[in-house]
Amino acid sequence: MTAEVGTQVEPRESRGLAEQAAALAAGEVTARELTERALARIAATQPTLNAFRRVRRDAALAEADAADGRLARGERLPLLGVPLAVKDDVDVAGEPTAFGCPGDFPAKDADSEAVRRLRAAGAVVVGKTNSPELGQWPFTEGPAFGDTRNPWSLEHTPGGSSGGSAAAVAAGLVPAALGSDGAGSIRIPAAWSHLVGIKPQRGRISTMPEPEAFKGITVFGPLARTVRDAALLLDVAAGSADGDLHRPSPVEVLPAVGRDPGRLRVALSLRPPWTATRKSLDPVVRAAVTGLAERIAALGHEVEEADPHYGPVGLTFVPRATAGIREWTGRVPDFDLLDARTRGAARTGRLLGGSVLRAARAAEGPLHRRVGRIFHRYDVVLAPTTATPPPRIGDLAHLSGWQTDRTMIAHCPYAWPWNVLGWPGVNVPAGFTTSGLPLGAQLLGPESSEPLLVQLAAQLEADQRWFEHWPAQAPPEAADSEGARN
Repeated sequence: MTAEVGTQVEPRESRGLAEQAAALAAGEVTARELTERALARIAATQPTLNAFRRVRRDAALAEADAADGRLARGERLPLLGVPLAVKDDVDVAGEPTAFGCPGDFPAKDADSEAVRRLRAAGAVVVGKTNSPELGQWPFTEGPAFGDTRNPWSLEHTPGGSSGGSAAAVAAGLVPAALGSDGAGSIRIPAAWSHLVGIKPQRGRISTMPEPEAFKGITVFGPLARTVRDAALLLDVAAGSADGDLHRPSPVEVLPAVGRDPGRLRVALSLRPPWTATRKSLDPVVRAAVTGLAERIAALGHEVEEADPHYGPVGLTFVPRATAGIREWTGRVPDFDLLDARTRGAARTGRLLGGSVLRAARAAEGPLHRRVGRIFHRYDVVLAPTTATPPPRIGDLAHLSGWQTDRTMIAHCPYAWPWNVLGWPGVNVPAGFTTSGLPLGAQLLGPESSEPLLVQLAAQLEADQRWFEHWPAQAPPEAADSEGARN
């Protein structure tokens, strides 16, 4: 691909997060070189992939130069000088936080706590990635920024709501990115973009300046091409801050990579929780997930088919999700500019507030006990991340609110219960359709089980070597540039 100025640009950076950090520490490359290359790749692909809402060219180069100075003085930090991206639902000082919405948002005065921690580790923030309005949908499209496309097929979505972060990492624009997961919004785009995506334990990464995000169902987490890179980014971003409502005991995830998990008991769960809508598991996804289960068994683990007893978990999700949407819509410059589906969800959030919301939150403890019974017998649950391969761009764009809900549940019925529970889950690549579209599976665990999930994911990665597969490079003119606004 070529950049807008016509200079030749490397189509992707093959070195991952840890490799770039090591190369910088060894003096093999400078932070400015890595950042200039990342910015050139972003510019070259913005008319096609449209991964970014904001690109911080001048600010990122200044941060890179400062990192080079620190490296030259002998300073060493986990990510010193490495260019990263963050989703446009976290605050970056000097940039607006629009979270997929139209309108003129003011620049933020300070970083979110998660971004502050990335900077404290030395990362260079090159930009903010696209999300659908308020992270509601498993596709990343909207009138405020256009269509974000999948590097594996420009006619398909990379998923959502962390679709911009997933597209940026899958295409090799940046080695890793921060996303958020409120109903699968890290795991779904990771599945549809051939990435590792970690939804950590609620509170593992601070949500400040918000005490919690979307009434506790949303968490921040990493997307990367390898388990090691995802674990590194998670450990760097993790930690609590004053004001956080959820403060789990600390865990170290990176040291778990490569550690033998022993012989695990794994439940293969193919049945989604009950919803009032029709859904079915696509045979190609079923085959991919059961194939992964066979590999897990071949690695020496015990695998049996078993399903968690989810019960009425859906009744507790909707009040919390819509109340979070209602709360966020109070911050937008013009409510009338929002998608009609967003306005409808906000109205639902008003209706389901108060006693209904309190009852939904009170149900979490009984749900922990009910769903948690499966971990009396098994260590890990293996389930599809999505029920289908990625849909085409525009398939959900013009549906009504009810049609959108019904369609996205048909595509993605498996991920959201773990948001209600607050427990960790890891998407791992599970192969491809015959036409080359990525598929994923999720490893699910009980409270604070990130190290165990990462151990199994890393073992699978060593067996499957999914990081060796890259999307074919598409020319910039292969898609229109309607959504490229920075």
